[in-house]
Amino acid sequence: MKDYDLITLSNGIRIVHKQVLHTQIVHCGIFLDIGSRDETPVYQGIAHFWEHMAFKGTRKRKSFHILNSIDALGGELNAFTDKEKIVFHASVRQRYVDKAIELLADITFDSIFPENQIERERNVILEEMAMYQDDPDDSLFDEFDHVVFGNHPMGLNILGTPDTVKSFRRKDFKNFIRKNISTDRVVFASTGSMSAEKIFMLAEKYLALVPKLMTESKRLPLEKYKAKEIELYRSVNQARCAIGRTAFPIKHQQRLPFFMLMNILGGPFMNSKLNLALREKRGFVYAVDASYTAYSDTGIFGIFFGTEPARLDKSVQLVLREMQELMDKPLSSRKLATAKEQIKGQLALMEENNQGLMLMMGRSVIDTGKVPSFEAVEQRILDIEADELQNLAQKMFAPAKLSILKMLPQN
Repeated sequence: MKDYDLITLSNGIRIVHKQVLHTQIVHCGIFLDIGSRDETPVYQGIAHFWEHMAFKGTRKRKSFHILNSIDALGGELNAFTDKEKIVFHASVRQRYVDKAIELLADITFDSIFPENQIERERNVILEEMAMYQDDPDDSLFDEFDHVVFGNHPMGLNILGTPDTVKSFRRKDFKNFIRKNISTDRVVFASTGSMSAEKIFMLAEKYLALVPKLMTESKRLPLEKYKAKEIELYRSVNQARCAIGRTAFPIKHQQRLPFFMLMNILGGPFMNSKLNLALREKRGFVYAVDASYTAYSDTGIFGIFFGTEPARLDKSVQLVLREMQELMDKPLSSRKLATAKEQIKGQLALMEENNQGLMLMMGRSVIDTGKVPSFEAVEQRILDIEADELQNLAQKMFAPAKLSILKMLPQN
């Protein structure tokens, strides 16, 4: 079986499909290379607001018809916005894939942003902001983005601010789209048992009608990173902490080795260094996570945990000690082999999730122009040596370069 099939339409939109046999479900989505980092200060939050408004009416559909069209078929219709992407996606039984693709094209490219719906959805987003403020874990992640990236758009909340959200009008959405959308930065991705030829025919039927769009807008480059230590006070019982810094961008040759290093430090397995040190040996935390996210021109890694306030400083020192150990000593051959098997297992499990596979493919084609084969990724993993991981640790985990955010209970 081929890894994937890829074509480019005359308007620049790329279509990527992976045939996955023995499933009745097609997962498909339209990916726009636009996100919150493309906003100016007065437009902060408009990408996320646009994602909401895509479901509120097109030239041929009212809001109810959009929401009912896939749900009534037993499928799922959803969307999300992040720093660099807006994605509209659907999952349906194979017999309804034509309807799903047509609907996704309609809401992505033919939304009309009714003023009455803008007013209604404005209140929904303000409630979403309030909900986010009440969740200390979500707010910790976003606050840490701000610590690392500062006032650059990468460091600002995707939801925007109450003032910006209250200010948006129909013309603002139109202006933002006109300034940022290019069809050569749009990808349609799908997985399912249908052949690539059938998917390409259906996708072209609806997406080739989109006029070729071009923009000359450029993303604001990042300023030089500076490590910071910040304390915030919130209405929480636990103290929470984030430790990390900027990291490698998507196309960097050390992205995969660094992902492995973060996996060893605090990945999803119970035998990660941080889980053993903080939870299993001392019972200081319920959970500790280490994550790494790569973007087009930068990246960020963070270690996140919550603990009793009296144990916070000790927990921070334990985290730093585990990072220092990775700097001081190369992994043994046994531990390196285990780390390789773990990451290969994670990737194999991800391939079993067809929706996750579709989302990965769409992102990858936008970011790199291709989808990496499992065999190529596996070979890169096999090529990683202990001294490469130690050198990465020395480069990335140096204490003087780390930012630390502490979220503490208000007295």
